[in-house]
Amino acid sequence: MTDEHDHDSKPELPKDLRVRFCPSPTGTPHVGMVRTALFNWAQARHSKGTFVFRIEDTDAQRDSEESYGQILDALRWLGLDWDEGVEVGGPDGPYRQSLRGDIYKKVAQQLVDAGYAYESYSTADEIKERNVAAGRPEAFGYDGYDRNLSEEERQAFRDQGRKPALRIRMPDEDIAFDDLIRGRIEFKAGSVPDYVIVRPNGDPLYTLTNPVDDAMMRINVVLRGEDLLSSTPRQIVLYRYLMELGVAQVMPLFGHMPYVMGQGKKKLSKRDPESNLFLHREHGFIREGLLNYLALLGWSIGPDRDVFSMDEMIERFDVRDVKANPAHFDIDKAIAINAEHIRMLDPQDFLNRSLPYLKRDGLVTAESWDDLTDREREVLTASGPLVQPRVRLLGEVSGMMGSLLNDADYIEPDPDARKQLKESAAAVLELAEQTLREVPDQSWTTDHLHDLLTEALVEQGGYKPRLAFGPVRIAVSGRRVSPPLFESLEIIGKTATLQRLTNLRQHL
Repeated sequence: MTDEHDHDSKPELPKDLRVRFCPSPTGTPHVGMVRTALFNWAQARHSKGTFVFRIEDTDAQRDSEESYGQILDALRWLGLDWDEGVEVGGPDGPYRQSLRGDIYKKVAQQLVDAGYAYESYSTADEIKERNVAAGRPEAFGYDGYDRNLSEEERQAFRDQGRKPALRIRMPDEDIAFDDLIRGRIEFKAGSVPDYVIVRPNGDPLYTLTNPVDDAMMRINVVLRGEDLLSSTPRQIVLYRYLMELGVAQVMPLFGHMPYVMGQGKKKLSKRDPESNLFLHREHGFIREGLLNYLALLGWSIGPDRDVFSMDEMIERFDVRDVKANPAHFDIDKAIAINAEHIRMLDPQDFLNRSLPYLKRDGLVTAESWDDLTDREREVLTASGPLVQPRVRLLGEVSGMMGSLLNDADYIEPDPDARKQLKESAAAVLELAEQTLREVPDQSWTTDHLHDLLTEALVEQGGYKPRLAFGPVRIAVSGRRVSPPLFESLEIIGKTATLQRLTNLRQHL
């Protein structure tokens, strides 16, 4: 990573920075998309610039309103607010490409009139045939055949009923730029063929709509994925033309963020479960933990420091510090960082955020604290401090709290818990029952229960602590790992505790 104070080899960021996030609504939001949004948002907030959020939805066959709604849901859940764009408005709307067709048609015509774009009548098959005839590979690409057609030749194609695509006329020169992340990048003359900006049916392509929107929305820093690097020389040339036409004011700076890699050193695919943002939310990631981890996919706040807040990220973030080499998505590290952020939550905030998971799993009657029963609030208040330090994901809260919220008189042990029960389990449970049955209700407290069972099972019974307390834990929780045992006994209460001890013994 570039030293945070050494940016001499990379361009200075503009003082009136304007960045954008412009996803296509074609599926469930994925971590790569969110990482792009996060870095743009963080740079805008650090630079006190403007974060624009628009939607690139010109592909009617793939785009969906469901996906659009999911993208909005994702950004709002994560707290990545935007200054201009869909749902909030701004001076350069509309912010959905599907509503900007007349703008693209007008700019395309301007490009043709100025000679920067031209009509191309070649079909894909004709291009392949010409390549083969010339001794080039079939997939060599477009050969510039239509560049200098005369008006008579173009008219002849029209008379055949052909509709032209529009192609940008690429200059015969090297194209270079200083990438904010990767430094100097050069594309040799002739390496990028004239490319299509409008299909024969009149539909504008991303190659036109994206730069035109950036120009008209005055975007001066474009931060996007490495997969789009090959299209940058096209955009630079088009930007030059747009500036000549007065459509664009400045050439933006470009920064290409590294790939996010999944298992087996392969690029993380949209279809990989680890890529699905909402699956992470369903499992119990909190926004602070997930954003913290995604920030580490290419960037670092400092040596040997992985856990930080978004306020700290905003204070320190500079896209020129992002690493160019691929970042690897490590789910175990992501969960560990999430656990740190869960531990930092205010206790009541932890409980409030846990409620949707507890309600989903049928353990409480409502997702809102005020709508819970008195008993539910009592149990949650008592168990929250026991559980919060021990869970890594909010989805684990149900497993930890289930036995405390459950009024069942028998809890079937999990398979791994039952395996822990030794031959002495029945005798231990019987002795624990006898000991606890004599405890007055007013003495049913954590400390008293600890002292009493330690004396009866360990000191007098002669059992090692693991053999003494393991069966009791499994009886009351059904789990090998649970909240602290004696605090749990106090929360569950005397009646339920005795019933569970008796019933597990009978089910051995």
